[in-house]
Amino acid sequence: MRISFDLDDTLFVPKEKFKTEPALKIPFCIIYKERLRLGAVELMKYIRSQNIELWIYTTSYRSERYIRGLFRCYGIKLDCVVNGEKHANEVQAGHKEGMPSKYPSKYRIDLHIDDDISVAQNGKIYGFRVLLVGSQDDCWVDKVIKEIERIKRFC
Repeated sequence: MRISFDLDDTLFVPKEKFKTEPALKIPFCIIYKERLRLGAVELMKYIRSQNIELWIYTTSYRSERYIRGLFRCYGIKLDCVVNGEKHANEVQAGHKEGMPSKYPSKYRIDLHIDDDISVAQNGKIYGFRVLLVGSQDDCWVDKVIKEIERIKRFC
C-alpha cells in the first residue's frame, strides 16, 4: 500500500490557526521553519510501522532534499517525494491538455491526503482516492487511520 500527503495546509500548517508539533531544536528550527500539524509525526510513524509506503506529493517547488531533511529531523523516513518540478516533468510533460495539479494514480498511490477540495474533485474525475483534511481537527489522525484500514480491507 502507498499513501501520500500534501504539504501546505495539510501537514505544514500555521501555528496561529492549528495545533502543531513542537518546533525542532536549534539549529534545525532555523533551517526548517514549517510547523507540522499536531499528530503528523505519530501518524507517519504508524504508517511506517504498518509497512505502508509513505510519500509526499506537493505542488510546492521545495527541493526533495529539503523535504526529506525536514522529515528526517522528526525521525520519519519518506519513500518518495513528488514536488512541483517532478510533477511537471513526469505528469504534465507531453500533455497538450491541462492535467490535474496532482495525479496520484500515475504513481500507484492508494490514498492521497490533502486539504484542497479541487484535488478531491479531480480524484472523482480521474479515479484516485483523496481524503480531505482541512481546518483544525483534533480527530484528523483517527480519520486517516480509519480510511487506511477501510482501504486495506478491499485490497
